[in-house]
Amino acid sequence: MLPLRLIEPTPGEYSLLLEAGTTRLDDVIEDLGHEPNGYFWEGVAQVLVGTEAPALEGRFSYGPEGDMFCAYGKDHGGLEELGILMATIATDDDRVRRLVAAAEANGMQLDD
Repeated sequence: MLPLRLIEPTPGEYSLLLEAGTTRLDDVIEDLGHEPNGYFWEGVAQVLVGTEAPALEGRFSYGPEGDMFCAYGKDHGGLEELGILMATIATDDDRVRRLVAAAEANGMQLDD
C-alpha cells in the first residue's frame, strides 16, 4: 500500500495517510497542472470511489491538509481498500495521467 499508510491513532479509529509532495509522481502531477498536495490526493480518492469503488462511498471521511492526505473513520477494511486503490495511482505515471484526464473530461474537480 506504499506510499500510503494505515494507522490506528486510537482504538477503533483508523487513518489512511499519504505525505503529500513526497511521491515519485510529484513532477508528473505538476506537469498536469496540479499541485501534489493533500487536496489533490483527496480529489484522486473521490474520483476512485466514484468511478471504481462506489461501495466505499460514505464509509469514511476526508481531512486533508496541504502537506498530508488523510481519510479517517472506523471502517478499517474500507480504508484499506481505498489505500490499495490509491497506491495503484500513486506509483504509476500513466495511471495518474489517465485518472486526471478522465476526471477533467467528466468535469470532476481535483481540488488542489
